Amino acid sequence: MNIKVYELRDDELKAFERVAASLPEGCEVSWSPACLTRETIDSLDGAEGIVIVNKSPLDAEMLELLHERGVRYIATRSIGYNHIDVASAKRLGIHVCNTTYPPYGVAEFAVMLMLMALRKYKPAMWRQQVNDYSLAGLQGRELRTLTVGVMGTGRIGRAVIEYLSGFGCKILAYDPYPNAEFAERHGVTYVDLDELYGASDLITVHVPLMDATRGIIGADAIAKMRDGVLLVNVSRGELMDTDALIEGVETEKIGALAMDVFAEEDGIYHVNRTHDILANRNMAYLRQFPNVILTQHIAFYTDIDVDSMVEQGIRGVVDMAAGECATEL
Repeated sequence: MNIKVYELRDDELKAFERVAASLPEGCEVSWSPACLTRETIDSLDGAEGIVIVNKSPLDAEMLELLHERGVRYIATRSIGYNHIDVASAKRLGIHVCNTTYPPYGVAEFAVMLMLMALRKYKPAMWRQQVNDYSLAGLQGRELRTLTVGVMGTGRIGRAVIEYLSGFGCKILAYDPYPNAEFAERHGVTYVDLDELYGASDLITVHVPLMDATRGIIGADAIAKMRDGVLLVNVSRGELMDTDALIEGVETEKIGALAMDVFAEEDGIYHVNRTHDILANRNMAYLRQFPNVILTQHIAFYTDIDVDSMVEQGIRGVVDMAAGECATEL
């Protein structure tokens, strides 16, 4: 089998070489730093399987072109797979899988954002740049005194709860499929969304992006929250209605906002745009608030997680061909 890996970064090369050397006999893998597009499709070189990330969107038309060129297996080196029209792929007989990675890197990042927002890191850092070391306006809050609402108790949500348990805060959780054994072990109380909104000082979002969750944090949800609520999102930007977030920050209904993701971040995050005019007004506007922290989708970016995504992406193609891929969609 011939496998082609696209969008491979320099920091992924070591993992690529390690995995390539350990593939079964008969499997050949090559790589390119380029995205897979209509303009670069001729670089497939007869590949039956491809590995991509989200800068290579595969819509129905693109999938048709790939199918015509013999592609039968697609793996994305990411948990999210909204950049692939999975239904069209299945119709064409193309197998698709995503990847997973240990949840701890993202969970640690989420807790870091909580602490940064609670301790007003952003204005404190700003002030140091102009030698202002005053205290006024920088008084923070202690996490152990708060009620934290965790939306979604999948692998990452559970890891966040494990870390939060050490702080001594009260933890509420929402998930359509509650894990009673986990809740009992970590002192977590499962509640419905309305109760979580109304009872939480801090809410962290760990649900997948799908039609039912798109914009789940909108004006109606925010209105049910406590005044001065702190919101954290390291999942997907589209889970939050950006206009509602802006309204919440402007009216001080939202006391602090910390996000590692943003709606319509493609083409901005993970790219050097130093000398460019960015056409994302909401991002530019939210960034200027002293109580809003935006990071460039790096919660996943640890040595362990990067290595895991490269390995699972390549091996996902091999496993799908063998009919034994645990993450096939």
